[in-house]
Amino acid sequence: MSNLRLATFGGGCFWCTETVFLAVKGIEKVVSGYSGGNAPGKPTYREICSGLTGHAEVIQITYDEDIISFEDILVIFMTTHNPTQLNRQGADVGTQYRSVVFYHNDQQKEISEIVIKELSQYFEDKIVTEISPLDIFYEAEKEHQDYYKNNSTSGYCSFVINPKMQKLRQLHADKLK
Repeated sequence: MSNLRLATFGGGCFWCTETVFLAVKGIEKVVSGYSGGNAPGKPTYREICSGLTGHAEVIQITYDEDIISFEDILVIFMTTHNPTQLNRQGADVGTQYRSVVFYHNDQQKEISEIVIKELSQYFEDKIVTEISPLDIFYEAEKEHQDYYKNNSTSGYCSFVINPKMQKLRQLHADKLK
């Protein structure tokens, strides 16, 4: 019997974080979307890219807590993007690319605070990952779902996503499907 839970993270471009988590054992589903802003109504990708909505590109993960813990998912998240870059990941710049954990309950908030504090010793620069309550999650347009699977030969996938996947395999091989 599965024990399904939700987790929502923003770590730069959602195409990267989606790809990382689709490879992890215990992850049942990953949906790319938007969260954390204040614009009225469901935003579009174009609106998000403007930086004016306040939303971040995020993924919402459905995971089986009997197979993988929120803590393990958070460690994978924190070590497969750069949590020390404010409002950017690599060449992607803007608040829509911020590092953020949108917690679903007080337990996720507490675990996030503890894990980030523990991991901070491994980073030269200060971790700037935001920890905020999830208000609303908007699913991104269809072309942003399963992006890597549908576009694996694109330059973005080759130069940005593939190195993240290599890092995932190096650091978390025991957690992969």
